[in-house]
Amino acid sequence: MSEPMVLLTTLNENYLPQLQVLLTSVLLNNPGERFQLYLIHRSFSAQRLAELDSQCQRWNVEMFPVHVDETIFVNAPVTRQYPQEMYYRLLAPKLLPETLDRILYLDPDILVINSIRPLWELDLEGNLFAAAAHTGKTEIANDVNRIRLQMENEYYNSGVLLIDLARGREEIDPEQIFQYAEAHPKELILPDQDILNVLFGDRIKPLDDYIWNYDARKYSSYQFHSYGESDVSWVMEHTAILHFCGKAKPWKPLYRHRFGVLYKHYQRLAERFFASAPDEKKEVDA
Repeated sequence: MSEPMVLLTTLNENYLPQLQVLLTSVLLNNPGERFQLYLIHRSFSAQRLAELDSQCQRWNVEMFPVHVDETIFVNAPVTRQYPQEMYYRLLAPKLLPETLDRILYLDPDILVINSIRPLWELDLEGNLFAAAAHTGKTEIANDVNRIRLQMENEYYNSGVLLIDLARGREEIDPEQIFQYAEAHPKELILPDQDILNVLFGDRIKPLDDYIWNYDARKYSSYQFHSYGESDVSWVMEHTAILHFCGKAKPWKPLYRHRFGVLYKHYQRLAERFFASAPDEKKEVDA
């Protein structure tokens, strides 16, 4: 039996419905796989954690909530717009148990529509992270961000990160991150993502965004730059991770991008799966 894939998410209770949709998509499209879920948080209530853990157990997902040690963030610049949680994914090597060697971080605004086993088993080749850049194929903003942050590497999206935790424990310094955030408040538009790129951009193994971090807003751009090959059928067969980037979200009214209907389908499935009683689940398994 394959080793379990270890997933990470960082969120507050407001994003719990989106986490349930994400988990539903992961489980349905990775049949036979085992998963562990680590949830880094500082404000989940005990009741909500217990409910989520019960739901995860029904689907054979081991959940491990990690309550943040606030003392780590004494010197961390935080604002109402950019709360403490923005640092969690970058500091995962310092916050998670030392028994873990690697972890796959996923934003909660994601659908997994094919197997993620190849990503989980990817050789990081000595890098701290693997991530995808929404490059010039789809994003003019990529070049703008490189100029804005005065860096030579691509501008990587932090919504999907394969993280080498063992190496990160040795090389990632929380104070370096906090000091950079303190010194560059005006330059940081998406602080955690900007800091990832500036401080660790040369320690990131590039991923193909068509497969591992498909920007759901950019269907027309992907199709244009692939000369029409990456149509909806291609995406459904080949793309593993659909990422609903940006302010417009498919669970909100008036979402207009192409894959919104697909997201709503998984919303309905999540409502059924996570509402089902344990006895019902046993009957299905039987």
